[in-house]
Amino acid sequence: MTASELRELSTEELVAKGEELRTELVTARLNKATGQLEDSAKLRTLRRTVARVETILTEKRGAEQ
Repeated sequence: MTASELRELSTEELVAKGEELRTELVTARLNKATGQLEDSAKLRTLRRTVARVETILTEKRGAEQ
């Protein structure tokens, strides 16, 4: 997801999306460790998307205060 798409989500939706992405990242890491991950670029994409979600959550929480 792009940053603009993520900014359209509410805070609750962003929290849920972050948890979903972290779960997917853990699964991808386990698959890499066992040699089952076919697309190694997926790890980088997931890490960056998690970082985007966290950044936007921080921005929204700062704006609420």
